[in-house]
Amino acid sequence: MLPQLGEHFCQVLKDHTAGDPMREAVKWTNLSRRQIARRVQALGTSAGKNVVSRLLREHGYRRRKPQKKRTMGQHADRNAQFEKIAQLKQTYLQAGKPVISIDTKKKELLGNFYREGVTDAVEPTTVNDHDFPSYGNGQVIPHGIYDLARNEAALHLNTSHDTTEFACESLGLWWCEQGKPNYPEAEELLVLCDGGGSNSSSAYLFKQDLQALADNLTLKIRIAHYPPYCSKYNPIEHRLFPHVTRACRGVPLETVKTAEHYMAKTETTTGLKVAVRIINKAFETGRKYAQAFKENMTIQFDDFLPKWNYSAAPQSP
Repeated sequence: MLPQLGEHFCQVLKDHTAGDPMREAVKWTNLSRRQIARRVQALGTSAGKNVVSRLLREHGYRRRKPQKKRTMGQHADRNAQFEKIAQLKQTYLQAGKPVISIDTKKKELLGNFYREGVTDAVEPTTVNDHDFPSYGNGQVIPHGIYDLARNEAALHLNTSHDTTEFACESLGLWWCEQGKPNYPEAEELLVLCDGGGSNSSSAYLFKQDLQALADNLTLKIRIAHYPPYCSKYNPIEHRLFPHVTRACRGVPLETVKTAEHYMAKTETTTGLKVAVRIINKAFETGRKYAQAFKENMTIQFDDFLPKWNYSAAPQSP
């Protein structure tokens, strides 16, 4: 390789390289391979796209995507709660009791809209050139439940609203269809979840709906919330949702039935099984918890970090 080629390559990158001031090894260029080749040629050295690709590899550059790994904040009780969750998981799993992780996956527009990803096809799929919601058929909201011990999951799809009532109804449906048959002797359940959204740690409405669910199922439901900024550690976020996204890649979700069809194809090499159901119900927004609930609630709060650790035990009629 000509010495001038390497010099000209470095000269071009010098003015088009950015990086992380805290980590010297982290750097990137905003130029494409063709743009680099044209600039190197303008300096008097012949270079094609393949040559530039080889030079980039030699200098440590690779095609990379940004990774969502930097925590935006850290709560003072973060580590203590992680230790609490680890202890609870171990206790429940060793006793053969069900441990599940729940969350609502990103809402998806229904209609002939573009979706990231490619598929093997005889002809290309033609979709709308703009993703205007008004040109679609609404949205689908997938609420997921992942069973840590069995590597099984359920996705419940709704086209209404992501509410505490939807989250609890999804949990109840999972228990009736999968939980109880798989754990016939279980009298209690550990639920791991984030601290916001439809299962917010600060929402009394969630606690009211949770208590009603525990009474209806005659099942003690123990909740352990992950601390703020730690939703990525919730098992469902990496055990289920990425695989659901992959199963639907490059395919327009025209209707909720289409979404159900493709999400049901979710699988992994470790044998993940996913049951998908549609909940055809309109969930009301703006609901308030009962006036006397806060004063009379029977939710059992732990002495340790009670805002994140509590249980709803079934009450006698």
